[in-house]
Amino acid sequence: MPPWGAALALFLAALALLGLLAPRVLRAVGARTLPGARGQDHEKEADGGGPADQFSDGREALPGGCRLICKPSALAQCLLSALRRSAALEPRPRSWLSGPHLQTLCHFVLPVGPGPELAREYLQLADDGLVALDWVVGPCPRGRRVTNAGGLPAVLLVIPNAWGRLTRNVLGLCLLALERGYYPVIFHRRGHHGCPLVSPRLQAFGDPSDLKEAVTYIRFRHPAAPLFAVSEGSGSALLLSYLGECGSSSYVTGAACISPVLRCREWFEAGLPWPYERGFLLHQKMALSRYASALQDTVDTHKLFRSRSLREFEETLFCHTKSFPISWDTYWDHNDPLRDVDEAAVPVLCVCSADDPVCGPPDHFLPTELFHSNPYFFLLLSHHGGHCGFLRQEPLPAWSHEVILEYFRALTEFFRMEERMKGLSRHRASFLGGRRRWGNLQKREVSPSSNLEEIFSWKRSYTR
Repeated sequence: MPPWGAALALFLAALALLGLLAPRVLRAVGARTLPGARGQDHEKEADGGGPADQFSDGREALPGGCRLICKPSALAQCLLSALRRSAALEPRPRSWLSGPHLQTLCHFVLPVGPGPELAREYLQLADDGLVALDWVVGPCPRGRRVTNAGGLPAVLLVIPNAWGRLTRNVLGLCLLALERGYYPVIFHRRGHHGCPLVSPRLQAFGDPSDLKEAVTYIRFRHPAAPLFAVSEGSGSALLLSYLGECGSSSYVTGAACISPVLRCREWFEAGLPWPYERGFLLHQKMALSRYASALQDTVDTHKLFRSRSLREFEETLFCHTKSFPISWDTYWDHNDPLRDVDEAAVPVLCVCSADDPVCGPPDHFLPTELFHSNPYFFLLLSHHGGHCGFLRQEPLPAWSHEVILEYFRALTEFFRMEERMKGLSRHRASFLGGRRRWGNLQKREVSPSSNLEEIFSWKRSYTR
């Protein structure tokens, strides 16, 4: 581990110790995101009360106190049936890991362990910049399942958080996906996780241009394999921006976001509770400190490394540039992950927790109208889980990982069934057309103006 990584781990470990010694203080800090935010105690949440109750009326209840919030559709019914059968959502007795701050800090602080075997590729972009792709190649478990009926493993594109920290949960998801028959690959932005910064240009919060080139390359390498995508935390802004800009040309079959930051501008402006704000800001500064001399021609590095908030850091790095300065409003016009959300044509499952101490209360940072109106977006809301935590007792993986892979399996089965129904519809239409041509085979002539789709309901759509 590099020296700055050890310093960050020591800092976050101290925060975890603070969470153990003073949970009431941290609960009070976690409730301080916006004026009017309700900070309920964990005892109320354990009894069924808490922030998630406002989503309870008219929503579909699931095991473990979870709820699925979405627009009614054929795909929603299929997903609901799959989640009701899921063993990952079964209620379990609360343990010392149930607190939101412990769930969050254990996710970011605990060592990643041996992890999977990775094969790194550097992809040179159109502007000569570099991004990294870490292909998970091992360890290959025995009895590995196959996710595709054709025998080709589906590719799982994993996008870490926007700070570039590769967490234990991301690696745990890759190992579980490899066991379930997927071919995982981790996308690293410019200058993140050992990827060299060869040009003085970083990837903005919601700019999907680099991801587009990476997906094109992955598609070139595996043209016949289905492609699924998962993002973690603040990295969801990149995935949602990509899905919105590309629409039906995204090459992605299904996507999932773990604890996504959806209202990003309000999130930056409100600020995080001070332990997380300082921790993420320290990680950002340490990661960019090695490129200070290369960046000084484009940004004010003195002001950058003296930033006292994530908003000030982001604004200095991308808005107050020396070559092309822009306003804060203009920056979010181009980087809001929901700016083109109506163009998204891929099912997206968002797994969120009502006690998320980083994103804040769901009534402030979850746009529930999106899930009620858009048939492609589904929200799985749980009472507990923290931010990107959703941990269980070791050695079990985070339950969010199992739910996401079960969701991808349900998508695959649903689309396969839809294709069968469409094939049956074409076959019956062809058969009826033949009967119309041969009058001696039918007793009643069908009117030319009649519409087969009005008589038979074979044609289906998962957004109906």
